[in-house]
Amino acid sequence: MLHCRNLNTPSPLLKFGAGVNSLTSLVFKNSHNSLGFYSENHDRVLKSSCLIDLTRSQPLVGGGHCDRREESSISSSGEKMSVRCNTGSHSHNRISIEKEDGSGKTTTTKGSGKIKGNVVLMKKNVLDFNDFNASFLDRVHELFGQRVSLQLVSAVNGDPGNGMRGKLGKEAYLEDWITTISPLTAGDSAFDVNFDWDEKIGVPGAFIIQNYHHSEFYLKTLTLDNVPGHGRIHFVCNSWVYPSDKYHSPRIFFANKTYLPSETPLSLRKYREEELANLRGNGTGERQEWDRIYDYDYYNDLGNPDKGAKYARPVLGGSPQYPYPRRGRTGRKRTDTDRNTETRLNLALSLNIYAPRDERFGHLKLADFLAYALKSIGQFLKPEIEDLFNSTPNEFDSIDDVFKLYEGGVDVPEGLLKSVRDNIPAEMLKEIFRTDGERFLKFPVPQVIKENKTAWDTDEEFAREMLAGINPVMIHRLQEFPPRSKLDPKVYGDHTSKITKNYIEHNLDGLSVDEAIRNNKVFILDHHDMLIPFLRRINATNTKIYATRTIIFLQKDGTLKPLAIELSLPHPGGDHFGCISKVYTPADKGVDGSLWQLAKAYVNVNDSGYHQLISHWLKTHAAIEPFVIATNRQLSVVHPINKLLHPHFRDTMNLNAVARQILINAGGALEATVFPGRYCMEMTSASYKEWTFPGQALPVDLIKRGVAVEDENSPHGLRLLIDDYPFAVDGLEIWSAIKTWVKDYCSLYYKTDKMVQEDYELQSWWKELREEGHGDKKDEPWWPEMQTREDLIETCTIIIWIASALHAAINFGQYPYGGFPPNRPSMSRRFIPEEDTPEYNELKTDPEKALLKTITGQLLSVLGISLVEILSRHSSDEVYLGERDTPEWTTDKEAEKAFEKFGNKLREIELKIEKMNKDQKLKNRVGPVKMPYTLLYPSSEGGLTGKGIPNSVSI
Repeated sequence: MLHCRNLNTPSPLLKFGAGVNSLTSLVFKNSHNSLGFYSENHDRVLKSSCLIDLTRSQPLVGGGHCDRREESSISSSGEKMSVRCNTGSHSHNRISIEKEDGSGKTTTTKGSGKIKGNVVLMKKNVLDFNDFNASFLDRVHELFGQRVSLQLVSAVNGDPGNGMRGKLGKEAYLEDWITTISPLTAGDSAFDVNFDWDEKIGVPGAFIIQNYHHSEFYLKTLTLDNVPGHGRIHFVCNSWVYPSDKYHSPRIFFANKTYLPSETPLSLRKYREEELANLRGNGTGERQEWDRIYDYDYYNDLGNPDKGAKYARPVLGGSPQYPYPRRGRTGRKRTDTDRNTETRLNLALSLNIYAPRDERFGHLKLADFLAYALKSIGQFLKPEIEDLFNSTPNEFDSIDDVFKLYEGGVDVPEGLLKSVRDNIPAEMLKEIFRTDGERFLKFPVPQVIKENKTAWDTDEEFAREMLAGINPVMIHRLQEFPPRSKLDPKVYGDHTSKITKNYIEHNLDGLSVDEAIRNNKVFILDHHDMLIPFLRRINATNTKIYATRTIIFLQKDGTLKPLAIELSLPHPGGDHFGCISKVYTPADKGVDGSLWQLAKAYVNVNDSGYHQLISHWLKTHAAIEPFVIATNRQLSVVHPINKLLHPHFRDTMNLNAVARQILINAGGALEATVFPGRYCMEMTSASYKEWTFPGQALPVDLIKRGVAVEDENSPHGLRLLIDDYPFAVDGLEIWSAIKTWVKDYCSLYYKTDKMVQEDYELQSWWKELREEGHGDKKDEPWWPEMQTREDLIETCTIIIWIASALHAAINFGQYPYGGFPPNRPSMSRRFIPEEDTPEYNELKTDPEKALLKTITGQLLSVLGISLVEILSRHSSDEVYLGERDTPEWTTDKEAEKAFEKFGNKLREIELKIEKMNKDQKLKNRVGPVKMPYTLLYPSSEGGLTGKGIPNSVSI
């Protein structure tokens, strides 16, 4: 018997050198972790031995190396047996068993007439929890011969009678489906499949599968053992396979080899092209649940004009007035009222909105659960809570009232509790709302008030969050004074700031304004120009808000100090008259102190809305979706850039589709909880006019905002003008690590610029991305030309940065900072009170209550807190930057080494972040609220952690 130890521990027997890069693992076939041997004459020969992955075979592409390893052992009969593996660019990967008898003669046994395969899949009823009907019908179909068939496709021998596509093997069938009963909890099922071996097939490079059952299943892997001359072959599938009558052509899966298009074996080339054509579809018809089609459309499904004018919304995308990135096409019919607008699904069917099937939450992850929770908030909680708060005083009387949301919860009448219990699963109530049946709406304590309940209110924390909060991408260096507007003066008049030197010069540590600006000490948070064009319409609703400018000073200790806040409204006489403005300066006592607190609150409302709508939704969720679509349409699954980018697209299309249905739609959660209301998405379209792809690169963004300058002597080639800028400091570390990884990876496949230019899939991808995915920007001169390796490396780095680190920095601090509404209010309901009014008198006598009456009320606070808590949670099966959800994502050892190097670098960055957060000199990293900056700390556990960088925009 040949004994093998677990490969996690060193073994004196298994000494696999680096040259044998096709050796991946051993499969233990009996309970003794030993390898059994069986030959046709029942002598014991190797059944499952050195497992060689097809995708490291070298005969298809030139280059490579040649190596040989041999290990020996003594069988129970005294025979010496050797496992010999050969790899080489011309010899193929081969495995043979040599048996030496007592006389010293050696015989060699190669593959037999059958190849044993193992299929791992998840049956439909596992995910549907109780779909017994599907499971029963599948077993009936098995009894009547309607089964699951598989055929191997040759990677080396074409069939002249089939357009030189790879020769097909005989059909083989999954075995023991009837007796393999799936559990009712999450789990995989494994099935055997035995293929007849045909020498004409040679190396299998793909397989075709046809499902003749009643229902779909989630196919994970196929592993072939002992392919003659090749050992183990492994296919990673991770795809839903529906009954064959749902498809125009059979499903095909490729072995995990990485090929540039020109290097694809001729026998696989047409299969590769046809699979991409299937994923593109023909652009017609309504998409069905089982479709795998990726196509583009405008955001024409946000409104519901058939429900009334109140619910009509403009189509975003396809016009100069409302440019927008494209979304995934669903093909639903148009509304009766507006033929440009697509009909919407009933709210109860929100989770059924189309996304290509493999983009749906197919794995059991918390995001499914969270999507249900979002639906529940919209469908059940909102009307119930409205009833509750409409029948009782709907204002917080004091900050202590807000604290009760975290300490004791809000008392809820038994009748309401019963209604909620009847409509929402108990597990969801427990997880999302933590009710014990007596109290309802009790939330975890947000980090911003965990250590200190009052520090959130300080000027230092107000300014610090511009560098280390949830929207640290807005602060600019002020380079001219007074600040000027870029709005067209012919339309909007003069919008030059009313903040004069008299307001701030006494507070600049002895510097004049000009000296402070020259010394890079003055910064601005400017929401003026973005809001002014919308302000009349927004203020005609229940919202009452100003456009704000905030001037900030960089102090000697590295912290920021607010100097003045300008609150502006459009001139009542008309836009062309400019604006009317009030300026407020810091004060901590009396009515001036109360006015200053209100001014800061209006700034936070502006910033909160900009954050949620533009920094978060537009610049991560919406901007990345066209890349998901174009990659699936134009880059084959075996293309190296598809393999690089695929992890960074996980769940994004499905999440965005659900968001269109219940979050960003007319009357959805964002319109209810963010101040622009019905103008939310229109505002994001206006912002998209200024969006550039190269500008999403962190170094470019920092330079554009004037907070960094190029400096070849500084780390990452940039010198920050605010040394203690946690988002920028950590972000540059992450950016650099991503770019190094992308460069290392791309350099393995593209040795020259010419290889980039001649990769027709890559060129089609980039052309379609510009002309279709971001089609309203197709004529912009700033798009990379994709003619050099540097173009490719920078482009892929930006894509990964947006989907992973940028989204994490913007998203996962929402509850830690914004779960306490007074710190990040998202609504404003009244203007600054005028003197000699009851509101002004209340401001003097009870400033806390006056503040709470101005910002978000109880009902919308509860809904807003519920929303940001859900958005801030990591799923329990989240995959973070530097991780892969499929261990065998590649079989290229150099790529694996580069990825391991990337993971090690991220762990170094974690240690650096931990060290900086303990450095008392770096005051902005913790701040007066005693809240360490961890939003760009790469790893995390599940739940509400305030750290962790998932690979993708997955929540």
